[in-house]
Amino acid sequence: MIEVINLDKRFDKVQALSSLNLRVKKGSIYGLVGTNGSGKTTALKHITGILRADAGTVRIEDVDVYENLKIKECIGFIPDDLYFFNMYNLRDSARFHSRIYPHWNWDVYRRTLADFELDEKRRLSKFSKGMQKQAAFVLTLSAGPDYLILDEPIDGLDPLVRKLVWRHIVGGVADRGMTVLVSSHNLREMEGVCDAIGILSKGSMLIERDLDELKSDIHKVQVAFAADAPRENLYEGLNVLHAESRGAVDLLIVRNPKDAVEAVIRRQSPLIFDLLPLTLEEIFIYEIGGGKSAIDNILL
Repeated sequence: MIEVINLDKRFDKVQALSSLNLRVKKGSIYGLVGTNGSGKTTALKHITGILRADAGTVRIEDVDVYENLKIKECIGFIPDDLYFFNMYNLRDSARFHSRIYPHWNWDVYRRTLADFELDEKRRLSKFSKGMQKQAAFVLTLSAGPDYLILDEPIDGLDPLVRKLVWRHIVGGVADRGMTVLVSSHNLREMEGVCDAIGILSKGSMLIERDLDELKSDIHKVQVAFAADAPRENLYEGLNVLHAESRGAVDLLIVRNPKDAVEAVIRRQSPLIFDLLPLTLEEIFIYEIGGGKSAIDNILL
Protein backbone atom coordinates (compact mmCIF):
# COMPACT_ATOMS: atom_id res chain seq x y z
CA MET A 1 0.00 0.00 0.00
CA ILE A 2 1.11 3.56 -0.74
CA GLU A 3 0.34 6.21 1.87
CA VAL A 4 0.94 9.95 1.65
CA ILE A 5 0.06 11.81 4.84
CA ASN A 6 -0.08 15.63 5.19
CA LEU A 7 2.64 16.15 2.58
CA ASP A 8 4.00 19.69 2.08
CA LYS A 9 6.51 20.88 -0.50
CA ARG A 10 7.56 24.40 -1.41
CA PHE A 11 9.86 25.53 -4.22
CA ASP A 12 11.03 29.08 -3.39
CA LYS A 13 7.78 31.05 -3.21
CA VAL A 14 5.60 28.37 -4.81
CA GLN A 15 3.66 26.00 -2.54
CA ALA A 16 3.62 22.92 -4.76
CA LEU A 17 1.94 20.56 -2.28
CA SER A 18 -0.13 21.46 0.75
CA SER A 19 -1.27 18.87 3.31
CA LEU A 20 -1.62 16.28 0.56
CA ASN A 21 -3.16 12.96 1.58
CA LEU A 22 -3.26 9.98 -0.77
CA ARG A 23 -3.83 6.27 -0.30
CA VAL A 24 -3.37 3.55 -2.93
CA LYS A 25 -4.58 0.06 -2.06
CA LYS A 26 -2.27 -2.83 -2.80
CA GLY A 27 -3.05 -4.59 -6.08
CA SER A 28 -5.14 -1.70 -7.46
CA ILE A 29 -4.82 0.84 -10.26
CA TYR A 30 -5.08 4.41 -8.96
CA GLY A 31 -5.52 7.37 -11.30
CA LEU A 32 -4.15 10.75 -10.24
CA VAL A 33 -5.66 13.63 -12.21
CA GLY A 34 -5.49 17.40 -12.06
CA THR A 35 -4.87 20.49 -14.15
CA ASN A 36 -1.38 21.50 -15.25
CA GLY A 37 0.52 22.79 -12.24
CA SER A 38 -1.70 21.02 -9.71
CA GLY A 39 1.24 19.08 -8.24
CA LYS A 40 0.88 15.63 -9.83
CA THR A 41 4.50 15.22 -10.91
CA THR A 42 5.79 16.62 -7.63
CA ALA A 43 3.64 14.12 -5.73
CA LEU A 44 4.96 11.22 -7.83
CA LYS A 45 8.57 12.29 -7.25
CA HIS A 46 7.96 12.16 -3.51
CA ILE A 47 6.31 8.75 -3.74
CA THR A 48 9.29 7.39 -5.67
CA GLY A 49 11.75 8.89 -3.18
CA ILE A 50 13.30 11.41 -5.56
CA LEU A 51 12.26 14.48 -3.55
CA ARG A 52 12.42 15.01 0.21
CA ALA A 53 9.24 16.38 1.77
CA ASP A 54 9.26 19.63 3.73
CA ALA A 55 6.69 18.07 6.04
CA GLY A 56 4.53 14.97 6.13
CA THR A 57 5.10 11.29 5.45
CA VAL A 58 5.42 9.10 2.34
CA ARG A 59 5.30 5.36 3.00
CA ILE A 60 5.19 2.18 0.96
CA GLU A 61 4.52 -1.05 2.83
CA ASP A 62 4.52 0.97 6.08
CA VAL A 63 8.11 2.21 5.73
CA ASP A 64 9.44 5.60 4.61
CA VAL A 65 10.45 5.78 0.95
CA TYR A 66 13.09 8.52 0.90
CA GLU A 67 16.65 7.08 0.72
CA ASN A 68 15.24 3.56 1.23
CA LEU A 69 17.09 1.33 -1.24
CA LYS A 70 15.12 -1.80 -0.35
CA ILE A 71 11.79 -0.18 -1.23
CA LYS A 72 13.16 1.48 -4.37
CA GLU A 73 14.17 -1.94 -5.68
CA CYS A 74 10.45 -2.74 -5.77
CA ILE A 75 9.42 0.47 -7.58
CA GLY A 76 9.27 1.00 -11.33
CA PHE A 77 8.98 4.68 -12.33
CA ILE A 78 8.42 6.03 -15.82
CA PRO A 79 8.59 9.85 -15.72
CA ASP A 80 7.21 12.19 -18.33
CA ASP A 81 10.74 13.32 -19.21
CA LEU A 82 12.77 10.22 -20.07
CA TYR A 83 16.52 9.86 -19.80
CA PHE A 84 18.79 7.24 -21.38
CA PHE A 85 22.56 6.94 -21.59
CA ASN A 86 23.45 8.55 -24.91
CA MET A 87 25.54 5.70 -26.32
CA TYR A 88 23.32 2.83 -25.10
CA ASN A 89 21.00 0.74 -27.20
CA LEU A 90 18.06 -1.10 -25.66
CA ARG A 91 20.10 -4.25 -25.04
CA ASP A 92 22.78 -2.24 -23.20
CA SER A 93 20.10 -0.60 -21.08
CA ALA A 94 18.59 -4.00 -20.28
CA ARG A 95 21.96 -5.29 -19.03
CA PHE A 96 22.35 -2.15 -16.90
CA HIS A 97 18.86 -2.55 -15.39
CA SER A 98 19.41 -6.26 -14.74
CA ARG A 99 22.36 -5.41 -12.46
CA ILE A 100 20.28 -2.92 -10.44
CA TYR A 101 16.91 -4.64 -10.00
CA PRO A 102 16.99 -7.99 -8.15
CA HIS A 103 13.72 -9.17 -9.73
CA TRP A 104 14.82 -8.57 -13.32
CA ASN A 105 13.30 -11.14 -15.68
CA TRP A 106 14.87 -11.77 -19.11
CA ASP A 107 11.84 -13.78 -20.25
CA VAL A 108 9.58 -10.78 -19.61
CA TYR A 109 12.09 -8.58 -21.43
CA ARG A 110 12.03 -10.77 -24.53
CA ARG A 111 8.21 -11.02 -24.57
CA THR A 112 7.58 -7.29 -24.11
CA LEU A 113 10.31 -6.42 -26.60
CA ALA A 114 8.56 -8.61 -29.17
CA ASP A 115 5.17 -7.06 -28.35
CA PHE A 116 6.44 -3.50 -28.86
CA GLU A 117 8.47 -4.52 -31.93
CA LEU A 118 11.54 -2.46 -31.02
CA ASP A 119 15.04 -2.91 -32.40
CA GLU A 120 17.17 -3.61 -29.33
CA LYS A 121 20.41 -2.95 -31.25
CA ARG A 122 19.45 0.58 -32.29
CA ARG A 123 20.79 3.41 -30.14
CA LEU A 124 18.04 4.77 -27.88
CA SER A 125 18.98 8.36 -28.68
CA LYS A 126 17.90 7.62 -32.26
CA PHE A 127 14.44 6.47 -31.20
CA SER A 128 11.46 8.79 -31.57
CA LYS A 129 9.91 10.08 -28.35
CA GLY A 130 7.09 7.54 -28.63
CA MET A 131 9.56 4.69 -29.20
CA GLN A 132 11.61 5.84 -26.21
CA LYS A 133 8.51 5.65 -24.06
CA GLN A 134 7.87 2.12 -25.31
CA ALA A 135 11.48 1.22 -24.50
CA ALA A 136 10.99 2.58 -20.98
CA PHE A 137 7.97 0.26 -20.59
CA VAL A 138 9.97 -2.74 -21.77
CA LEU A 139 12.75 -2.03 -19.26
CA THR A 140 10.46 -1.15 -16.35
CA LEU A 141 8.11 -4.11 -16.73
CA SER A 142 11.10 -6.47 -17.07
CA ALA A 143 12.37 -5.23 -13.70
CA GLY A 144 9.36 -6.93 -12.06
CA PRO A 145 8.19 -3.98 -9.94
CA ASP A 146 5.69 -4.47 -7.13
CA TYR A 147 4.79 -0.79 -7.47
CA LEU A 148 4.53 0.84 -10.89
CA ILE A 149 4.47 4.67 -10.91
CA LEU A 150 3.64 6.32 -14.23
CA ASP A 151 3.65 10.01 -15.19
CA GLU A 152 1.69 10.56 -18.42
CA PRO A 153 2.51 7.04 -19.68
CA ILE A 154 0.56 7.14 -22.95
CA ASP A 155 1.26 10.73 -23.97
CA GLY A 156 2.43 10.76 -27.59
CA LEU A 157 1.62 7.11 -28.29
CA ASP A 158 -0.63 5.96 -31.11
CA PRO A 159 -3.93 4.20 -30.25
CA LEU A 160 -2.62 0.67 -30.91
CA VAL A 161 0.42 1.15 -28.68
CA ARG A 162 -1.70 2.79 -25.95
CA LYS A 163 -3.93 -0.28 -25.94
CA LEU A 164 -0.87 -2.52 -25.68
CA VAL A 165 0.51 -0.49 -22.77
CA TRP A 166 -2.75 -0.73 -20.82
CA ARG A 167 -2.92 -4.47 -21.52
CA HIS A 168 0.50 -4.96 -19.96
CA ILE A 169 -0.40 -2.77 -16.98
CA VAL A 170 -3.67 -4.57 -16.28
CA GLY A 171 -1.95 -7.91 -16.84
CA GLY A 172 0.69 -7.08 -14.25
CA VAL A 173 -2.00 -6.28 -11.71
CA ALA A 174 -3.95 -9.46 -12.47
CA ASP A 175 -0.97 -11.82 -12.65
CA ARG A 176 1.33 -10.50 -9.93
CA GLY A 177 -0.81 -8.23 -7.77
CA MET A 178 1.20 -5.22 -8.92
CA THR A 179 0.09 -1.85 -7.54
CA VAL A 180 -0.16 0.97 -10.10
CA LEU A 181 -0.29 4.73 -9.61
CA VAL A 182 -0.76 6.59 -12.87
CA SER A 183 -1.00 10.29 -13.64
CA SER A 184 -2.63 11.13 -16.95
CA HIS A 185 -4.75 13.69 -18.78
CA ASN A 186 -6.43 10.97 -20.84
CA LEU A 187 -9.42 10.55 -18.55
CA ARG A 188 -11.46 8.46 -20.95
CA GLU A 189 -8.85 5.70 -21.03
CA MET A 190 -8.22 5.90 -17.29
CA GLU A 191 -11.92 5.50 -16.67
CA GLY A 192 -11.74 2.07 -18.27
CA VAL A 193 -8.90 0.72 -16.11
CA CYS A 194 -8.70 2.57 -12.78
CA ASP A 195 -10.13 1.27 -9.51
CA ALA A 196 -9.82 4.60 -7.67
CA ILE A 197 -9.33 8.24 -8.59
CA GLY A 198 -7.69 11.17 -6.83
CA ILE A 199 -8.33 14.70 -8.11
CA LEU A 200 -5.60 17.21 -7.25
CA SER A 201 -6.19 20.95 -7.16
CA LYS A 202 -3.54 23.51 -6.20
CA GLY A 203 -1.40 20.92 -4.45
CA SER A 204 -4.15 19.42 -2.29
CA MET A 205 -6.45 16.44 -2.70
CA LEU A 206 -9.88 17.62 -3.77
CA ILE A 207 -11.55 14.20 -4.03
CA GLU A 208 -10.27 10.67 -3.50
CA ARG A 209 -12.72 7.81 -3.97
CA ASP A 210 -13.26 4.45 -5.63
CA LEU A 211 -14.25 5.14 -9.23
CA ASP A 212 -17.56 3.26 -9.07
CA GLU A 213 -18.54 5.11 -5.91
CA LEU A 214 -17.51 8.44 -7.36
CA LYS A 215 -19.65 7.93 -10.46
CA SER A 216 -22.67 6.49 -8.63
CA ASP A 217 -23.36 9.59 -6.54
CA ILE A 218 -23.20 12.40 -9.10
CA HIS A 219 -25.67 12.67 -11.97
CA LYS A 220 -26.90 14.82 -14.82
CA VAL A 221 -30.64 15.44 -14.72
CA GLN A 222 -32.89 16.82 -17.48
CA VAL A 223 -36.46 17.32 -16.35
CA ALA A 224 -39.59 19.16 -17.47
CA PHE A 225 -42.95 19.59 -15.76
CA ALA A 226 -46.40 20.68 -16.88
CA ALA A 227 -46.80 24.43 -17.34
CA ASP A 228 -49.20 24.70 -14.38
CA ALA A 229 -47.01 22.64 -11.99
CA PRO A 230 -45.89 24.49 -8.84
CA ARG A 231 -42.24 25.59 -9.01
CA GLU A 232 -41.53 25.93 -5.31
CA ASN A 233 -39.53 23.21 -3.55
CA LEU A 234 -39.37 21.05 -6.68
CA TYR A 235 -35.96 19.70 -5.75
CA GLU A 236 -36.16 19.84 -1.98
CA GLY A 237 -34.05 17.08 -0.47
CA LEU A 238 -31.51 16.98 -3.31
CA ASN A 239 -27.94 18.27 -3.21
CA VAL A 240 -28.11 20.40 -6.35
CA LEU A 241 -24.62 21.46 -7.42
CA HIS A 242 -25.72 23.34 -10.52
CA ALA A 243 -29.11 24.28 -11.96
CA GLU A 244 -30.34 26.23 -14.95
CA SER A 245 -33.38 26.34 -17.19
CA ARG A 246 -33.54 26.15 -20.97
CA GLY A 247 -37.09 26.92 -21.93
CA ALA A 248 -39.31 24.36 -20.19
CA VAL A 249 -36.41 22.02 -19.38
CA ASP A 250 -34.43 22.22 -16.14
CA LEU A 251 -30.82 21.05 -16.34
CA LEU A 252 -29.24 19.96 -13.07
CA ILE A 253 -26.11 18.39 -11.66
CA VAL A 254 -26.90 16.65 -8.38
CA ARG A 255 -24.83 14.69 -5.89
CA ASN A 256 -27.14 12.05 -4.42
CA PRO A 257 -27.68 8.30 -4.84
CA LYS A 258 -29.72 7.43 -7.92
CA ASP A 259 -32.70 6.14 -5.91
CA ALA A 260 -32.92 9.39 -3.94
CA VAL A 261 -32.88 11.48 -7.11
CA GLU A 262 -35.58 9.41 -8.75
CA ALA A 263 -37.80 9.52 -5.67
CA VAL A 264 -37.69 13.32 -5.44
CA ILE A 265 -38.22 13.96 -9.16
CA ARG A 266 -40.95 11.37 -9.80
CA ARG A 267 -43.15 12.55 -6.94
CA GLN A 268 -43.68 15.73 -8.99
CA SER A 269 -44.97 13.75 -12.02
CA PRO A 270 -42.49 15.10 -14.61
CA LEU A 271 -43.31 15.12 -18.31
CA ILE A 272 -39.63 14.52 -19.15
CA PHE A 273 -37.05 12.92 -16.88
CA ASP A 274 -33.57 11.76 -17.91
CA LEU A 275 -31.03 10.68 -15.30
CA LEU A 276 -27.45 9.92 -16.36
CA PRO A 277 -24.17 9.39 -14.50
CA LEU A 278 -21.33 11.74 -15.35
CA THR A 279 -18.21 10.43 -17.04
CA LEU A 280 -14.87 10.84 -15.27
CA GLU A 281 -14.02 13.64 -17.67
CA GLU A 282 -17.24 15.47 -16.83
CA ILE A 283 -16.74 14.99 -13.08
CA PHE A 284 -13.23 16.38 -13.41
CA ILE A 285 -14.42 19.45 -15.31
CA TYR A 286 -17.12 20.15 -12.77
CA GLU A 287 -15.13 19.45 -9.60
CA ILE A 288 -12.16 21.53 -10.70
CA GLY A 289 -14.57 24.43 -11.27
CA GLY A 290 -14.52 24.77 -15.02
CA GLY A 291 -17.08 27.54 -14.95
CA LYS A 292 -20.49 27.89 -16.54
CA SER A 293 -19.29 27.37 -20.09
CA ALA A 294 -17.65 24.06 -19.21
CA ILE A 295 -20.77 22.90 -17.40
CA ASP A 296 -22.86 23.95 -20.39
CA ASN A 297 -20.76 21.71 -22.61
CA ILE A 298 -21.14 18.60 -20.47
CA LEU A 299 -24.89 19.08 -20.17
CA LEU A 300 -25.45 19.29 -23.90
